[in-house]
Amino acid sequence: MSRPCSGEPSSPHVTDPHRWWALMVIALAQLMVVLDATIVTIALPSAQRALHMSDGNRQWVITAYSVAFGGLLLLGGRVADLVGRRRTFIAGLIGFAVASTLGGAATSSGMLYGARALQGVFAAVLAPSALSLLSTTFPDPKERGKAFGVYGALAGSGSAIGFIVGGVLTEFLNWRWCLYVNVPIAAVTVLGALTLLRDRPGNPGARLDVRGAVLGCGGLVAIVYGLSEAQPRGWTDPRVPGLLATGLALLAVFVWWQARAPMPLLPLHVVRDRDRAGCFLTMLLAVIGVFGVYLFMTYYLQGVLAYSPLRAGLAFLPLTGAIVVTSTQISARLLQHVAPRTLLVPGMVLAASGLLLLTRLTAGSRYASEVLPALLLLGLGMGLTFMPVFATATAGVAPQDSGVTSATVNTSQQVGGSIGTALLNTIATTSSAAYLATRPRGSEDRPRVVAEGIVYGYTVALWWAAGIMLLAGLVAAVMITGQAPKRRVPAKAAVPESVS
Repeated sequence: MSRPCSGEPSSPHVTDPHRWWALMVIALAQLMVVLDATIVTIALPSAQRALHMSDGNRQWVITAYSVAFGGLLLLGGRVADLVGRRRTFIAGLIGFAVASTLGGAATSSGMLYGARALQGVFAAVLAPSALSLLSTTFPDPKERGKAFGVYGALAGSGSAIGFIVGGVLTEFLNWRWCLYVNVPIAAVTVLGALTLLRDRPGNPGARLDVRGAVLGCGGLVAIVYGLSEAQPRGWTDPRVPGLLATGLALLAVFVWWQARAPMPLLPLHVVRDRDRAGCFLTMLLAVIGVFGVYLFMTYYLQGVLAYSPLRAGLAFLPLTGAIVVTSTQISARLLQHVAPRTLLVPGMVLAASGLLLLTRLTAGSRYASEVLPALLLLGLGMGLTFMPVFATATAGVAPQDSGVTSATVNTSQQVGGSIGTALLNTIATTSSAAYLATRPRGSEDRPRVVAEGIVYGYTVALWWAAGIMLLAGLVAAVMITGQAPKRRVPAKAAVPESVS
């Protein structure tokens, strides 16, 4: 006789006749969240000129979103448990659309930064509820595998779609439409959710760890703000180490609180596993280099090589294509037969090689011979990394911890992007300023010198990114020691839920 799982009805699952249409609704919401990072990246040079942002502060258009998203993602999962997935999903969509409207109508840089942070807040609510709805809509294991495949393919292509759509909208309309475009997408998705998604009651026993969310997100904001302030003030200014120390202290208190909270955002036993902790740290470090490339190459292609926004967006497609192909055709096939670090370490080396190639860029480099090979290497390396990290981090997790583990991997990705963008942008702008300070100002070659100085700053930052990528490879080699799934010795046979 079978026992129903806690919180689920005792009757068998009823197959939803509209489940595949519901999948399209859920995947469309996730696609909107994913593409919103790259669609704005392509529009950033135009937005910077329109709103008179400084080179040091422009990174907040990206980091305001990723800080709020990553810092509140775990809390968003708890909100979905408390209120109900469908309600949270719809609320997240509406809030995301409102925030996008505010961003598109921004009249100042501060208004745009605030709107992007608000987008991140609602994305942190939307993403966990979307994943939960996907699981409950497809109770059959075979159909669930197909559904996650479709979901992953659409979500994985979000960055490529963002580059292309961002280029088209920026070139033929203006940068504001890169934010306004979310409004009709959200409207269609809300209508689909109201029509196709089945509601499930929330869990009245769930509790929100608001104190943990404030500590974690506050620590992250302090670190990112400290890194961004190093550009105008210098690393020795008391405010910079003060902010960094405050951020680290808040994160330390966050860890202390998670060990004592009645319902913690991040149960510490999830990160005590060596392989899992190694995956979280590897993801955080690896993403630093990828986000740096997105930012610098956008400015390099449009500002130095004078590419149009659309052409710049298309220039990123080989990178995205290499990630998708390598993840699905190489990593997914080999991971069953080889240990995870057998893929991760070469992946980090390949990605670092691509970054090192980019350090040779000049103001007159050619895309086909100097940019494209580097992007392909970086894409191949990250394709060997992303899939094994996600698979290894979530392998062997207890059912009650599966949601928080998946959210923690995504949090590592967003936190790495936030810190990496702020750090590398600061390194690039300070290096460019130092380079230009040693050159004469009144010469006829000043425009060429300025371009050389900008590229010099990018290459210095890319050297740092390559070093951090190699550090990620070292972490993977030392910490991730798990065997190939087919070679693992099961600790204990699973007890079946029912006997037919």
